Amino acid sequence: MSGLVTAATTTEKVGDPVVNIAIFAAFVLVTLVIVLRASRNNRTAADYYAAGRSFTGPQNGTAIAGDYLSAASFLGICGAIAINGYDGFLYSIGFLVAWLVALLLVAELLRNTGRFTMADVLSFRLKERPVRMAAALSTLAVVFFYLLAQMAGAGGLVALLLGIEGVAGQGVVIAVVGALMILYVLIGGMKGTTWVQIIKAVLLIAGAGVMTVWVLAKFGFNLSDLLQGAVDKAGEGGEALLGPGKQYGATPTSQLNFLSLALALVLGTAGLPHVLMRFYTVPTAKEARRSVVWAIWLIGIFYLFTLVLGYGAGALVGPDVIKAAPGGVNSAAPLLAFELGGTVLLGIISAVAFATILAVVAGLTITAATSFAHDIYASVIKRGQVKPDGEVRVARITVIVIGILAIIGGIFANGQNVAFLVALAFAVAASANLPTILYSLFWKRFNTSGALWSMYGGLISCLVLITFSPVVSGKVDPATGKSLSMIRDTSIDFAVIPLENPGLITIPLAFLLGIVGTLLSKEKPHPEKFAEMEVRSLTGAGAEKATVH
Repeated sequence: MSGLVTAATTTEKVGDPVVNIAIFAAFVLVTLVIVLRASRNNRTAADYYAAGRSFTGPQNGTAIAGDYLSAASFLGICGAIAINGYDGFLYSIGFLVAWLVALLLVAELLRNTGRFTMADVLSFRLKERPVRMAAALSTLAVVFFYLLAQMAGAGGLVALLLGIEGVAGQGVVIAVVGALMILYVLIGGMKGTTWVQIIKAVLLIAGAGVMTVWVLAKFGFNLSDLLQGAVDKAGEGGEALLGPGKQYGATPTSQLNFLSLALALVLGTAGLPHVLMRFYTVPTAKEARRSVVWAIWLIGIFYLFTLVLGYGAGALVGPDVIKAAPGGVNSAAPLLAFELGGTVLLGIISAVAFATILAVVAGLTITAATSFAHDIYASVIKRGQVKPDGEVRVARITVIVIGILAIIGGIFANGQNVAFLVALAFAVAASANLPTILYSLFWKRFNTSGALWSMYGGLISCLVLITFSPVVSGKVDPATGKSLSMIRDTSIDFAVIPLENPGLITIPLAFLLGIVGTLLSKEKPHPEKFAEMEVRSLTGAGAEKATVH
């Protein structure tokens, strides 16, 4: 009961709903105008899917940062650090290190080989229809889990700002976010989405920077004093915030959970379809390289900010208030903004967080729509016999369907830590996509059978392990007795797999299945296709031509 009282008290204190709505509305209006202006040039499939390949490296790098720095990065990681300290910061480290894998192994090679989607690359030397179908299905699965995280973040954030409590009220909030997402993508395509992401990245990094300096100023720019403040505010056992083991490491199961999480985070980025698709919006491989360098700098600076913001929220707001607030752990950053600068800063920072969610869900949605329309509809169902405007029309219909599914899924996921939900998307990407991408680029003998074994094996094993894990059912907070799983009813428990993130099992399994499927297949290798693909991937020759055969 005391938790409910604290939550209600927090809700009354947190800002002015009128000011918050006004700032939200202003942001939405400005970005809608930008999206409308960008949409004037959407004449072809290349315009709608890849923004006409018109962005420079720095512009695309900023957009990648805007796409990558999601609600998980801002809301989820700040909350994770505030509650779990060192263990929460491991999310930041994992998300950043992952970019080295993407830069060194896949970014430039994918840009040189494909046109719009990951499946363009895979189908170059493998049988086109089955591989495109598998790639599209894995893309849709990754996007769905990522969308769950963004929708859960939106529900918690806006519920906090407007004082909305209860599942029904937060469900309405999630529906509104979904409707805005659909509108952005229907109108603007990739070009409009990219400009929203650029604006959002600048606002997010600038806002986080201002808050970081403000927090440090409160503690005399002494990081040790800040950390001690977080320890003191946490009360008994607060020292655990400064070392490993508060969330991961207390038991063998939690240690395995950490290994699984780390593997998924580090390998997942290189298989995320919405990040990979951004490399097709630049005109050359050189600009693709520049965009990744820009993205790494911007993302790295932001994740350093999260360390200060997370411990700052722990020191100035306190873990008890954060947990009790509507939105729970995901409320740490907005509550810190309110503590520092009152209603106005809260409104601005929350509008930035809202922008973060809208920009990311727009990028995810157009990726899923492109994958379905370009890979399944145009290439598998119509066998390439479709006009570009017909393909784009199907993509727009897909946007609406995905938006509705995301709203429904987001309502169920509401209340989960968004950084954790994104880690599930990373696990699916690393299992279903990354092995096949690497084998296609670097293994001469790799064939269609190996690709299908790897992609379907990684995807299905991931979905099965997540379904029967504590993420979906059976996880209960020992202090409150409340469910921490997606299924709120604590009497329902079909969790038979103790791992909360399946990456430790599914990623090695997918790599192994790719090898087994290839070696067992009687399909003849095509060394000439591999040689041609190798030349393309290294030089970019022919990248603008269709990659079908």
